[in-house]
Amino acid sequence: MAKLVRPSQGRMLLGVCAGLADWWNMDRTLLRVLYVLVSVCSAAFPGILCYIVLGILMPPEE
Repeated sequence: MAKLVRPSQGRMLLGVCAGLADWWNMDRTLLRVLYVLVSVCSAAFPGILCYIVLGILMPPEE
């Protein structure tokens, strides 16, 4: 299983969605679209907060 890290290549903002997509063997674009849909449907605040927390906790790719 791949390590959960924020990649240095192919990231949009902090690389959280790209890192999670790589870890779950998903398409990065699909995960980004799902993240936006869930964030919009949940009034955005929980999704943004989770993204920031993961951006802080996930180590960068070495």
